[in-house]
Amino acid sequence: WLVVDRKVYDVSKFSRSHPGGSRVISHYAGQDATDAFVAFHNDKSLVKKYLKSLLIGELAPDQPSFESNKKKSLLEDFRELRCTIEKMGLLRPNYFFFLLIFLHLLVLDAASWLVVWYFGVSLVPFLAGMAFFTTAQIQMGWFQHDLGHCSVFRKPRWNHVLQTVVINMLKGLPASWWNHLHNQHHAKPNCFRKDPDLNMHPLLFSLGKTLSVEVWKSRFNDRNLECDMFLIYNNNNLESRRRSSCLTITSTSISSVS
Repeated sequence: WLVVDRKVYDVSKFSRSHPGGSRVISHYAGQDATDAFVAFHNDKSLVKKYLKSLLIGELAPDQPSFESNKKKSLLEDFRELRCTIEKMGLLRPNYFFFLLIFLHLLVLDAASWLVVWYFGVSLVPFLAGMAFFTTAQIQMGWFQHDLGHCSVFRKPRWNHVLQTVVINMLKGLPASWWNHLHNQHHAKPNCFRKDPDLNMHPLLFSLGKTLSVEVWKSRFNDRNLECDMFLIYNNNNLESRRRSSCLTITSTSISSVS
C-alpha cells in the first residue's frame, strides 16, 4: 500500500500493470507518494478514476502525510512553489519551439550522412559528418527526454509516439528501457538502491564518503542483497538498511473508510 493525499491505496496487484512500471510504485511501498503522484501525472482527474477501486482507508488525523525522513516545512514550500509555477503558466509547452527543435535535429542528422555521401570518407568530410551526427544525437537525447516526461504534448500518447520515433528509430535505443530507468530516478532521486543512476562502479565515480562505502559493499560484499522494497525487515538490520535505501518504515495508523 501507499498514501496519496492522505488516502491509502492497495496497489499490490495494480503495480504489475502500472504504465510507469512496477518499481516506481514499489519504491514508495508503505510511504506517502503524494508529491511523486502529482509530478508524474498530468491528467490527475483521469488517474483518480482508477484509484477509487484501490482505496482501502485513510490516514488517522494524527498521522503526518509526508515521509518521516523529510522536513514538513520544506515540502510545504516546494508544493507552494509548484502551484505558483503552474499558475504562471511556466509548465505550458511552446509547440512552435519544439517543432523547430525536431526539424533542426532532422536537418543535422541528414547533413551528417549527405556530407559523407557527397564528399567521400576522407578526413575533413568524415570529421564534419561526425560533428553533425554527434550534435544531432546529443540533442535527440534531450528532446526525447522532454517527450519521456510528457512535457511536449498535453496527451501522454502523443509524447510516447514521438519519443518512440526519436529514441527508437533515430537513436537506436528502446524507449521502454529509458522510461523504466528514468522514472525510477525521478521517483527517488539520489536514493541508493532505488535510483538506477547510482548503480555504477565505485572505482569510476566518487559519491561522497558514506555513499561510496555503501556502493562498494553492495558490489563486492553483498551481491545477494534484495533490492525489492516490499521485503519485511527485521529489527536487527532495519536501521542500517534504512540509511542506505532512503526507505523509512513507520507504524501507520489507518482508519477504515465507511
